Amino acid sequence: MPTPHHDGSPLHVSTATPALGEVVRLRLRVPAGARAADGSPLGPLAWVGTRSNPDREPRFEEAVQLGAAEDTSGARDASGAADAPGGDGWHWYEASVEVENPVHGYRWLLVGEDGRQHWLNQVGLSATEPRDHDDFRLVAHEPAPAWAAASVMYQVFPDRFAKSADAPFDRLRAAGELPTWAMQAEWGAALDPVPPGRSSQVFGGDLDGVRERLDHLVDLGVTLLYLTPVFPARSNHRYDASTFDRVDDLLGGDDALVRLVEAAHQRGIRVIGDLTSNHSGDAHEWFRIARADSQSPERGFYSFDGDAPDAGYASWLGVPSLPKFDWSSTELRRRFVEGSDSVVAKYLQAPYGLDGWRIDVANMTGRLGSVDLNAEVRRAIRRTMLDVNPDTILLAESTNDAASDFQGDAWHGAMTYTPFTRPVWSWLQEPGSPGGGGIGFALARVPTLTGPEWVGAHRAFAAGFPWRTRTATMNALDTHDTPRFATNARPGTVPVAFGLAVTLPGIPVVWAGDEFGLTGVDGEASRTPIPWDRRDAPEVAPTLDAYRTLIGLRRSHPVLSEGGIRWLAVDDDAVAYVREGADASVLVFAARSAARVGIAGDAFAGGAGSVGSGSDAPERLVAFGEVSLEASDGVVLESRGPAFGAWLLPGVVAPGA
Repeated sequence: MPTPHHDGSPLHVSTATPALGEVVRLRLRVPAGARAADGSPLGPLAWVGTRSNPDREPRFEEAVQLGAAEDTSGARDASGAADAPGGDGWHWYEASVEVENPVHGYRWLLVGEDGRQHWLNQVGLSATEPRDHDDFRLVAHEPAPAWAAASVMYQVFPDRFAKSADAPFDRLRAAGELPTWAMQAEWGAALDPVPPGRSSQVFGGDLDGVRERLDHLVDLGVTLLYLTPVFPARSNHRYDASTFDRVDDLLGGDDALVRLVEAAHQRGIRVIGDLTSNHSGDAHEWFRIARADSQSPERGFYSFDGDAPDAGYASWLGVPSLPKFDWSSTELRRRFVEGSDSVVAKYLQAPYGLDGWRIDVANMTGRLGSVDLNAEVRRAIRRTMLDVNPDTILLAESTNDAASDFQGDAWHGAMTYTPFTRPVWSWLQEPGSPGGGGIGFALARVPTLTGPEWVGAHRAFAAGFPWRTRTATMNALDTHDTPRFATNARPGTVPVAFGLAVTLPGIPVVWAGDEFGLTGVDGEASRTPIPWDRRDAPEVAPTLDAYRTLIGLRRSHPVLSEGGIRWLAVDDDAVAYVREGADASVLVFAARSAARVGIAGDAFAGGAGSVGSGSDAPERLVAFGEVSLEASDGVVLESRGPAFGAWLLPGVVAPGA
């Protein structure tokens, strides 16, 4: 059903990085046969423009129609335009909006000659006035690095990725110098799911092991390596840091991190670290001083229940080994997040040269009961990063509805599961699948959603983000905190799911091992040592090839990183959308079972003729499963089972562009 369209892409917004006070040109496209939210014809339009909300006071700006010739007859077509549509079959309108606040919200209003109002925001078209929460947004804060949206991320859990030829684990074990908490395990041994082994089992992966396997990442097409924590701790996951001053000797120490980053950069791969701003470990040097001396500056780093030596303290989810930071301490801020000598700054500078941070438990950072210092902390982190190296990325974990913290003032993108992960799982997992671990499904069970339901959930949660935040947010099928997607996926849907990850707005993520077809029932079980001896095995080849091919699709077509998105068909078992840019567009079809969807010709820029047919049919870029495209008066996409396909279409030319 063709409807008016606008998004934050370059086709519709003159700049994604405006300065405060800058005037931005916004464009709206209205198809000649446009439909209202209830499916009825939109009808002739009497007024088109924007409603923005500077200083929380509504303001309306009327748009002008682009490329419209002067009309003396008063005749209007079905979309309300005073002349025929442009060459692409759409009417274009442009409004100018001054960015008066650092986050400036706006929506479109179309008023019909019949008096009906049609509101367009990030959720879609509505017949009733919508909430500000879902407005489009212009953001005047410092943007993410230019390379962010085009990244393909690969997540590594260092202990389980690869052992180097001269692994510190083996040397320390031979010398009897392994940490007392570490429970030794041979590479490939079964995971111990029961505490203490769950967090203490150590397989001996190290940073030189990652460096020695970088060519695997190059082969996949990865451009951004995300390392989970590398600081000394008393667990294999290292989210319970005992210091931030150095890299764990078990991983090779500071020099190993330097070698890894240098080697990655030589291959065109950036590297980000993982920093926990919500808590430390109870073995952390700061916490030990704090417990021993109630008058020490470190005492103020944590939330104690009094001055007694045995006083209780706040911790992450009540886990006593993870004491929570108190960000009202100016000294904690100085040491950790503020200035060139802080922890945040240290590892972004020589000799380490990290390209950014992923912040753990960002949603809880600085928040405890009535206290909320989250905004102050995240902004301090970003200020320091801008001062030290502005070409760095700041991602943050917030696994549920993250939008309120991600309006562009600090975090560039989210590691969150609501816009992408949970909706996609709910469409492509076997009915009744377990959904435990950190993925966050209610009652640890994956609901079963239809196409309209998962797309509705995706659009509703994505609508809370500014466009540029959305393009830097992680499209993760799974992570080190979740079950692996493949564990209970419907047969044949792994390429469908990862196809969605690489073609929807956001940064596609490969959790190390997914390309090997690994499974795991929860976050801990998904941290399997990578079976490098199986890399060339016949049973691994189809999955590895699918990941390589889909990453290649993403990287070969910039429109998949920066282009707009329009949903063309949403059925119970299949969806279709198009990513659009001025130079090229990509049509995407994803199905979980046999399905057939039809798309009206006027849904495409230039009509169905622009899609082509027969010998002029569009180039098929990728196909997994049996999938076909037929075009005549409209377009029919069909699959005979689970399938994913993408086709190259012409770019969209805006009037006057």
